[in-house]
Amino acid sequence: MRIGISLTSAHATPGARLAARFMIERAAAARRAGLDSLFLGDHHATPGPYYQNVPMLGRLLAEWGDAPAGCLFLLPLWNPVLLAEQVGTLAAIAQGRFILQCGLGDGAEQFDAMGANMKQRPSAFEEALGVVRRLLAGETVSSHDRFHFDNARIGPRPPEPVEVWIGASAERAIDRAARLGDAWLASPGLTPGEARAQIASYRERCRAHGRAPAAIAIRRDVYVGETKADVEAAAGPIIARGYRGFDPSALVAGTIDEVVARFRDLAAMGYTDVIVRHLTNDQPRVLGSMARLESVRKALGA
Repeated sequence: MRIGISLTSAHATPGARLAARFMIERAAAARRAGLDSLFLGDHHATPGPYYQNVPMLGRLLAEWGDAPAGCLFLLPLWNPVLLAEQVGTLAAIAQGRFILQCGLGDGAEQFDAMGANMKQRPSAFEEALGVVRRLLAGETVSSHDRFHFDNARIGPRPPEPVEVWIGASAERAIDRAARLGDAWLASPGLTPGEARAQIASYRERCRAHGRAPAAIAIRRDVYVGETKADVEAAAGPIIARGYRGFDPSALVAGTIDEVVARFRDLAAMGYTDVIVRHLTNDQPRVLGSMARLESVRKALGA
């Protein structure tokens, strides 16, 4: 199993530069730990600071190596020509393979602020993905459906093909991921039972569409503690407060051996990648957990 990192982009710190420095330090720590991939999320019009993925990843790639890197893009919120240009530029900066994670997005306030229609999310998603792929392949593209533009083309184009991972949890969305994506990204809030059921559904839909996935990934919110006491001090109060409304069984907080066991369970289900996000936003604790992820990765044979 490969272990990647999705860096937290929402930060409430005394100054904007401090949180940006935290993210840079975390990317460097992920590289030192030998993690297999680096990602940033996507959210807009937030009430608090949220560091936008394209400029932030451009900076973080200076701290990263030649392992894969990428961003999540909520496709219905983006002009697909602009998105393809951003991906082409980021892929040119990156030393390794670029992965485009994408999803439908949610939240009426976010859609309203970005001038997008939530009711049109599925059709806008499919149209945008098709346009982006054609532009990245070097085609000149016009569209007069959900998006309106003529004779668009982009440069630079990615030095190598961009892999598309589609995030999905609803039955219809999982089918869409199997039909259109190179890989599927399972939601972080899935309980172990739900994770097992959904990967079975995804594999069945891949067979139905004659597709062989390049990866089957799952997001997990984690804390790797130095000791059981450290885990309880760092993660216990956060979990007790009802972290993100998740079932506690979806969270992974434990010592190195305990986290290895939880990740092995996911590997046994068929997941090839676990993309971690940290439960705590305390910088020293995040950096310590990141360093211990190196031991988790080695124990899994990654």
